[in-house]
Amino acid sequence: MAVLSPSSLLAQQTLPVKKIVNARDLGGYEVPGGLRVKTGWLIRSAHLADATPADIEYLAGLPLGTVVDFRLEPEKRGKEDLPVPGARYVSIPIDASGGAAETATEKEKKKFLKGGKFDVKKVIVMAAFNEKAGAIARNMYPNIFLHAGSQRQMAAFLRLVVDAGDKPILFHCTQGKDRSGAASALLLTALGAERETLVADFAATNVIYEADMRKYIRRVKFWGGKEAEIGVVKAFIGANTDYFVQTLDTIIETYGSMDAYLKGPMGLSEGDIQILRGRYLE
Repeated sequence: MAVLSPSSLLAQQTLPVKKIVNARDLGGYEVPGGLRVKTGWLIRSAHLADATPADIEYLAGLPLGTVVDFRLEPEKRGKEDLPVPGARYVSIPIDASGGAAETATEKEKKKFLKGGKFDVKKVIVMAAFNEKAGAIARNMYPNIFLHAGSQRQMAAFLRLVVDAGDKPILFHCTQGKDRSGAASALLLTALGAERETLVADFAATNVIYEADMRKYIRRVKFWGGKEAEIGVVKAFIGANTDYFVQTLDTIIETYGSMDAYLKGPMGLSEGDIQILRGRYLE
């Protein structure tokens, strides 16, 4: 079964919106058995705070039934989602730092907060050489998939999707890459997609943020950054595919298989999986 390149995936799946970044339809992915994910049902993106009226009109016309926001409260300040007519808004906050953000000292907060909120592009070079920031970058995906609190929240998201009924769902975080990428990977796993599809969907984010990544990698290299520091840039500006693949391996080592992970901490039954496949595959 052929898996398209990230660029080809984006050409097919990017939504016709102007101010919602990384907005993609999971429709079109092939799964074993000659089936594929239906178009227009499962949407991943960045936040909706900057959406244009035409963008909102497009989402309402799907018609979108639910918007799921994975952001923490501090991430929403000044960037609250614009409402989509006809869609309910559900907050399922997931802390990708594994609690590190909460335990930061006041000195660290002042160092990395600009104007009262975290702006990764303003502090990325400094963060690349910061030990705690580097640890957050390396542990981001294990925190999302393996931290007990994050697992409870992601399980709540999957339960919401199972119970969603016959209207499309949009799920997002801040940049639409890490928590949204993890949620996408779990949905695709439940739908029967192979590992290569999960990785391709995750990696497609890097096409969106490629220019920013190149710029900040150059800056980090200028200041003497090596592989570890460049990895921080890839994790915070784009999606670090190497870290993601390593985390998939850890899940399998820990639980035995992705299916066991879905039926274990994610709380899905075989019946739930069949509901998802019946609704979202064709």
